[in-house]
Amino acid sequence: MFPRDVLSTGPLILRPPVEADVAEVVRMCSDPVTARFMPLLPDPYEPQHALEYVKNAPAKWADGGAEYAITLDGRFAGAIGVRPPDDWGVARLGYLVAPWARGRDVAATAARAVTDWLFDRGVRRVELEAEVENVASLRVAYKAGFREEGLRREARRLRDGRFADYVTFARLEGEVVAGAAPYLPFFEGGELGDGVVRLTPVEPADAGDYHRMMAEPSVAAFSVGQATSLEDDERRCRCTRYWWVSGQRIELAIRDAASGAFAGHVQLTQVVPPLGQAMIGYSLLPAFRGRGFMTRAVTLLTGWAFANTPLHRIVAGTDVANTASHAVLRRAGFEREGVQKELFPRPDGTRADDVQWALVRRADRHGRLRLPWSAGRRP
Repeated sequence: MFPRDVLSTGPLILRPPVEADVAEVVRMCSDPVTARFMPLLPDPYEPQHALEYVKNAPAKWADGGAEYAITLDGRFAGAIGVRPPDDWGVARLGYLVAPWARGRDVAATAARAVTDWLFDRGVRRVELEAEVENVASLRVAYKAGFREEGLRREARRLRDGRFADYVTFARLEGEVVAGAAPYLPFFEGGELGDGVVRLTPVEPADAGDYHRMMAEPSVAAFSVGQATSLEDDERRCRCTRYWWVSGQRIELAIRDAASGAFAGHVQLTQVVPPLGQAMIGYSLLPAFRGRGFMTRAVTLLTGWAFANTPLHRIVAGTDVANTASHAVLRRAGFEREGVQKELFPRPDGTRADDVQWALVRRADRHGRLRLPWSAGRRP
């Protein structure tokens, strides 16, 4: 059984919940974002539910776990709980943050402090989970020093009846906690644009357009891998922000800036931090071709990457017959580097050569970033 310590960490005080917290607990648990990612909470969430939560907290401590109210400047800012450690010294964390306290590292600070406290009391391993679409919770795990260990597919049912994927994380006693900035930060303002095209994170609502694009014959002819179902593509679209926050890849919708219509897709993938390299890939719906959309999209994304990430090289691989893609890369400043013979399998059983391209970070004589296009040449 853990002692009912009061924890102080940075601007936060963690203490057992009390009846005076009931009104704030109701506000937190009635919030739509909380409800979205906590499907087992009562709906609607009433004061009696919050009072029951407070009154049950001592029993959680008595059973070998812990239940803390998080306070910031004396105000209830969230909650964090610990399940009793199992026979192997493994405990699990869960947390919630009040809407007014979000964006202030409340959960990450609390999770890190509680985990360190658990290690000091003999716990060997601490675990937590976050739904793939719960970007805030994913960021908490990374900031609190947890390592990603895997993806649990369709692990829990949501309020709408759909089963959701969950990412698992853990920290081990004695591990060095990294505090590095994310390798692929989110866009400031949420998107990139030049007045003609907008690049926005792919959303589940884009799944139908994405699926239609990938099935279009001129796109499918140069795609590698098996054809996917609409369900497959919807799952892909739900995972995109998880991939981004974890530093694996960036998946973006290309939109017509005037109408907002889905025009295509561009991605940075195969990110290799030790090499400072990533690969760019893209597809465009036929209705938007011939208008410079893809050159603009590639230019926007590569320019952002060199200005905001440690990437030094962005590479591309193209089917030798895909001359339209070759033209896009040339206009965006890429240089041809070579050919890999018969790399790409084709639907008819033959194989195509891969023409390789690269765009490399450049600096002027003052050490400032120099992009391969000038304002006058920009598409």
